[in-house]
Amino acid sequence: MIARLILGLAAAAPVPTVLALLPMLHLAPNRLVTGTPLNAATALGPWLWPVAGLSALGLGLLALGRGRGVTLVAGLACAGAASMLLIGVGAGASAALANAPPAARARLAAGAWIILILLASAVTAAARRAALPGGVPMAAAGLGGLLAILGIAGHLDALSLAQELQARRSLLGHAIIDHLALSCGALLLALLATLALGSWRRGRGAVDLAVSGVQVVPAIALFGGLVASASALLGALPALRGYGFSALGTGPALTGIAAYLLLPLWRGLQAALRAPDGASLDAARALGLSPRQILTDLRLPLGAPVLVGGLRVATVQALGLATLGALVGAGGLGTLVFDGMAQFAPDLILLGALPVIALSLAAETGLRAVEAAARRRWPQ
Repeated sequence: MIARLILGLAAAAPVPTVLALLPMLHLAPNRLVTGTPLNAATALGPWLWPVAGLSALGLGLLALGRGRGVTLVAGLACAGAASMLLIGVGAGASAALANAPPAARARLAAGAWIILILLASAVTAAARRAALPGGVPMAAAGLGGLLAILGIAGHLDALSLAQELQARRSLLGHAIIDHLALSCGALLLALLATLALGSWRRGRGAVDLAVSGVQVVPAIALFGGLVASASALLGALPALRGYGFSALGTGPALTGIAAYLLLPLWRGLQAALRAPDGASLDAARALGLSPRQILTDLRLPLGAPVLVGGLRVATVQALGLATLGALVGAGGLGTLVFDGMAQFAPDLILLGALPVIALSLAAETGLRAVEAAARRRWPQ
């Protein structure tokens, strides 16, 4: 009993501890400087104790609760605490900027980010423990919807990140579309290359060595090498410019990203082809199945979970690597990230990075569900 009490107190302690020790907001004269830290009492005002109490309750119940009902209550408490925190820092930012110059900014500090990440993780853990159908995607969608509701209601308007979003809303939309197009294009190119290389049986060892070797090359160095190679090719064959070829833009970015995606796709394909055991293959041959039928009716179905697993890894990798496409003029969310780095504007960096994280998590969750469904459909 005492051990469980200690466990509950330890689980409930992190958020109140962060509230007591770390700042929640930074008030700066402009978007380029860090500014003055504001503690939880100043930033949250009357929301301080509700946030501390509800988060402690939710985390404590999550650590101690064993039933589905208690787990769901814990998740709801953590979601409520996150909502109150956002409302509180939004109100605190608005109050802090009331008498400040127009260029002043209020941005989330380390304490607020730590608590938000902790509470979001707790909500996801509660959804997973409750074992509800689609629980984790529903929890993620709920948190996203909650954030959208607070934003539409105007509770977050005073925060610097919301102001960056308002100033670059149209640019962000186009950047997301370009990012998805670049990621999907590179993934498709890598898939086609993997299928083509997979048909070369005698060269599988060389292919494995080559796709593994690409991984040790830094991405910036690879993109730089591709740009230099394309420039040399265009210098030798200027007529290629008339067909739309360029040393910068989507061409080098697609090629570079696809090169990195070959390894998970290649390893997934090879593992899928080896999924059936020898007895299954012998039985298939005894039934008179041709090599093509063995491939389509035995190897690929049994290897489908591994194939989807490789696709999942490659998709998440593509979404992350597409950020570097901005270095060679391919656009995407990397444009916002590198513009923010050039201007020393942390919120502009976050404006580009947070959608990449969200897209990666969505792809990971969706393809993991497909992989689990494939394992249930074709158990090994």
